[in-house]
Amino acid sequence: MTDLSPVRRALISVSDKTGLIDLGQALAARGVELLSTGGSAAALRDAGLEVRDVADVTGFPEMMDGRVKTLHPGVHGGLLALRDNPEHVAAMEQHGIGAIDLLVVNLYPFEATVAKGADYETCIENIDIGGPAMIRAAAKNHGFVSVLVDVADYAPLLDELNANDGQTTYAFRQKLAQTAYARTGAYDAAVSAWMAGALELAAPRRRVFAGTLAQTLRYGENPHQTAAFYVDGSARPGVATAQQLQGKELSYNNINDTDAAFELVSEFAPEDGPACAIIKHANPCGVARGATLKEAYGRAFDCDRTSAFGGIIALNQVLDGATAEAISEIFTEVVIAPGADDAARAVFARKKNLRLLVTGGLADTAAGGLTYRQVSGGMLVQDRDTGRISMDELRVVTKVKPTEAQMRDLLFAWTVAKHVKSNAIIYVKDGATVGVGAGQMSRVDSTRIAARKSQDMAEVMGLSAPLTQGSVVASDAFFPFADGLLTAAEAGARAVIQPGGSMRDDDVIRAADEAGIAMVLTGMRHFRH
Repeated sequence: MTDLSPVRRALISVSDKTGLIDLGQALAARGVELLSTGGSAAALRDAGLEVRDVADVTGFPEMMDGRVKTLHPGVHGGLLALRDNPEHVAAMEQHGIGAIDLLVVNLYPFEATVAKGADYETCIENIDIGGPAMIRAAAKNHGFVSVLVDVADYAPLLDELNANDGQTTYAFRQKLAQTAYARTGAYDAAVSAWMAGALELAAPRRRVFAGTLAQTLRYGENPHQTAAFYVDGSARPGVATAQQLQGKELSYNNINDTDAAFELVSEFAPEDGPACAIIKHANPCGVARGATLKEAYGRAFDCDRTSAFGGIIALNQVLDGATAEAISEIFTEVVIAPGADDAARAVFARKKNLRLLVTGGLADTAAGGLTYRQVSGGMLVQDRDTGRISMDELRVVTKVKPTEAQMRDLLFAWTVAKHVKSNAIIYVKDGATVGVGAGQMSRVDSTRIAARKSQDMAEVMGLSAPLTQGSVVASDAFFPFADGLLTAAEAGARAVIQPGGSMRDDDVIRAADEAGIAMVLTGMRHFRH
């Protein structure tokens, strides 16, 4: 093997024809012989290029509806032969196998077929066999062969050939081979994941995870950590699919927090009215509904004005100019919304560092899917938390019954609790959070912290009493003792929503009755670690 390897013969077989003609013309101009199959060959010929059919090389026509066309020694021998091995060269001469120096293949659109909701048989027919086999062969022999699996690599290949008089360097071929193996790995992962779903296998014996690089990040959670952002190809609206209209490049923490914000605000359907979520360190510091988007933002902001500084703001409706003006009064890292009108864009244009992302829609929080978390030596996989409770499913267990308004606030608080790190306590009043306690080791501490934050905001806003007075409170898991509930009652909460299920439920219910507050049980927990 030498560093430079000439490209004299190329095999092109692509499903995605983007850039095909330009590539074919550039290679032909360099005197590269073109081999091809099916639609790719037809497209190249229609462009006036001379193309040799792979069937001429193998001596066999394409057969079995195209399932068999490149699985032949005439192809794989040309890809795998070591040019500096006399025995390999002799075998090629003996059997009339010509070397293939460049392979250009992109695979049958299996992922797109699945995304369209195709039936089982159609998905099976869109599993590529010959393509991955050729890609793996060419990648293995990257000492001599260049392999392209992404349209994005067409231009770099031509630049490489121009820079090296029709040859490619070993370092360039190595990078292409790594990309190729990642592509076949991701392809097999997609097929495997689809089959697991089709067979309703909740925990298949082997599971593969794959992604495509979207962004190399400046650093990770901290400056001494390297990081990158990969996307899985999902069409689910969110930070991974959003269009960034302005602002600095997103950081690792920006992406993490923006995802948390958008997933939370997506719980609130636009047709039910404007909603806003403000996130800091992946926890909400304010969530609210309002008659207008500006009002929803203002009410969310009033929950914890201090923490909102430098936060992430998510909206469930198209951002308007009035709301943008209100947001721009403090420093904000990211704003994400389904869209932004011209007035809002003009306002934010004055804030060059503020990142504005538009998604085109909200995430479907009722849709299934998997979440992953790495642990030392393994990976935890679970279903996305799509749990919801309707008003009819709540069980009132106290003598005092919640009012209709309290029931609405209880469900609002419960929805927010799903997105707060455990132990989570959320005070809500009139469709807005007025105190959030997150991530504490003790549920009582979360209850106290949330109440104290509300008290601090009352002082800032010049209120005579904290907004927890007359509020409702949600706990993401049961109260193991009555102390947490009593602390919430002391803060002014008049109704409580919690899962129930503690050995001491009767004690907690009795304490609620003695305090004269209402309590409903969900029978569902929302731990978020």
